[in-house]
Amino acid sequence: MARLVFDIETSALGRERFDDAQWEYLFRDAEKLGDEAARDVRRAEITQQFNLWPFTAQVVCVAMLNADTSRGQVLFIAEDYEESEAEAGPVEFVACMDETELLTAFWDVAKHYEQVVTFNGRGFDVPFLYLRSAILNVPISRKEWLGYRYTTDPHCDLAEQLSFYGVSGREGAARKFNLDFYCKAFGIDSPKSHGVTGRDVNQLLAEGRFREIAEYCLRDVRATVALYHVWRDRLAGIK
Repeated sequence: MARLVFDIETSALGRERFDDAQWEYLFRDAEKLGDEAARDVRRAEITQQFNLWPFTAQVVCVAMLNADTSRGQVLFIAEDYEESEAEAGPVEFVACMDETELLTAFWDVAKHYEQVVTFNGRGFDVPFLYLRSAILNVPISRKEWLGYRYTTDPHCDLAEQLSFYGVSGREGAARKFNLDFYCKAFGIDSPKSHGVTGRDVNQLLAEGRFREIAEYCLRDVRATVALYHVWRDRLAGIK
């Protein structure tokens, strides 16, 4: 079975992408607060969440690897896009001129895989990709990735597998941890140990450091591949 491991990076859309009614709606909770300092704190919290919502952010990078061969592609948006930026090798870095081109290329690859492996993809990456694709009218080649939760086919979400579908709740033995924590626990090189995190993507994009975003995203996927092998070899089949 061909297995695709992937991760996405997202970046908040600018103020100019929203009209006044949308902007007021986004910050409505903050404006209800009576204290100005509390309003500022809440505004900052909401602004930070923009990256998490497909109606306030865009996909700027998708890294993909075959779980068995570790060959794949990294698709990333670059303002200085040129056809010649595509690179050959085990992992090909492909610069895209915009999000529509990136998503189109992603779904073209995805249709060739029977199973997808993610970390928290059911809760974030997959619905984000679905909604951004719908907004941009990009055809979706695989529409079953949110199917039945309690199965690993066609979607193996490691965040759910390692927490046994939340059997312990938020505080029990199988509580959910982040990718960085799992990597360190299982002796896997953590993508966060290289000085870049998802919180840096907006700034890196603004500074035109597109390749750094792509390389960070690829580190996430390589860590997810390693974590998948741990789960497959040591834990798969536990019921």
